[in-house]
Amino acid sequence: MLFVEDEVNISKLLKDALGEYFYSFTMANNGEEGLSKFEKIKPDIVITDIMMPKLDGLEMTKKIRQLDENVPIIILSAFSDKEKLLKAIDIGISKYFIKPFDPEEVLNYLSDLAKKIDKNRVLKINENFTFDTNTKNLFENDKLVNITKREKQFLTLLLQNEKEILAPQKIKDELWNEDVSDERLRTFIKRFRIKTSRELVRNITGQGYIISVNNE
Repeated sequence: MLFVEDEVNISKLLKDALGEYFYSFTMANNGEEGLSKFEKIKPDIVITDIMMPKLDGLEMTKKIRQLDENVPIIILSAFSDKEKLLKAIDIGISKYFIKPFDPEEVLNYLSDLAKKIDKNRVLKINENFTFDTNTKNLFENDKLVNITKREKQFLTLLLQNEKEILAPQKIKDELWNEDVSDERLRTFIKRFRIKTSRELVRNITGQGYIISVNNE
């Protein structure tokens, strides 16, 4: 979670009330810092004030929306006038809380939101394998499969293009910053299959590779 607020007392209040419920709770003091931290940590949820120095919450939200259309953004603000509320809704916020807000109400909303995020980010590949799109962890029958960072990148690439056959050269370009031989790529994929399943990645002769989703 990323919390962007220039008032120290409110920052401390919300961190004390909500911090223990989330794996990571990052704070920023203004919109510019908030945007910078968003780009670095890619949080699941953003909470922000509207009136802040350097870059206000609405302008920061616009810039975040250019980077990520789906991340939930929650506005906390003393402003209750219709114009600002409509502007916030128009740029794609998920929820609007007016100060002074009830931390318990915010927590209840965030708890429900976190459950939806956890559910949506776990992708079922087939009856045996699931993939957490946030942590990039692969599970076989709910047990973690020990794959390398590059193998996670390979699996992510396949899933992002699940209906397409990926040419060997595209895979090389995405996974390595150097020239890679066809033999090295074949060896890499062979090792990945040994760790997972021979059926998980299909080789289409003369074309490339495709993920086998839902046992297709």
